[in-house]
Amino acid sequence: MPVDPLHSAGQPPRSTTSRLSGGSRASAVEVRRSARRRRTVSAYREGDRTVVLIPARMSEAEEQRWVGVMLDKLAAQESKRLLGDTELVQRAERLSGQYFDGLARPLSVRWVTNQNTRWGSCTPSEASIRLSHRLQGMPEYVVDYVLLHELAHLLVPGHGPDFWRLLEAYPRTERARGYLEGVVAADRLPYRPVTSEE
Repeated sequence: MPVDPLHSAGQPPRSTTSRLSGGSRASAVEVRRSARRRRTVSAYREGDRTVVLIPARMSEAEEQRWVGVMLDKLAAQESKRLLGDTELVQRAERLSGQYFDGLARPLSVRWVTNQNTRWGSCTPSEASIRLSHRLQGMPEYVVDYVLLHELAHLLVPGHGPDFWRLLEAYPRTERARGYLEGVVAADRLPYRPVTSEE
């Protein structure tokens, strides 16, 4: 392994395996500690591996928290960069094949700007799915969950037990729902300016 000039001596990089935001593949996460870093944390993709650079003084708990934060940030950047309407259709087709045996077949999937109180909507009679533009930039697993939610409506109307059974196949359902609930809760908090050290 090449020597990283920012890596602190005597502290070897830590490698773990973490499920990426796409939910379907595992990727190695390598944590590199640096004595030179005081506050900043950064991350980048290196092939199928993610490298997270952190200050050497961080505790194990802080490291775990920051790895999660940085994986979500990278996923959000990639989602923002990659997902246009065409990619949404392709992603919906892939998700339908992976989780619903290809039975949910939307004719259109697109971003819309007129949904401010819900994350997505589906019109089964037209086989159309619309996702709120507010999802753009969120982690891929969150966008995938909302897409799967709307795809499930093509198969099962309403939110009964059969509907929720379909979504149980997606392993990040609870995490995605928690993320969206957190976004809604944060929107209700009083405004507080963010400092550069947060």
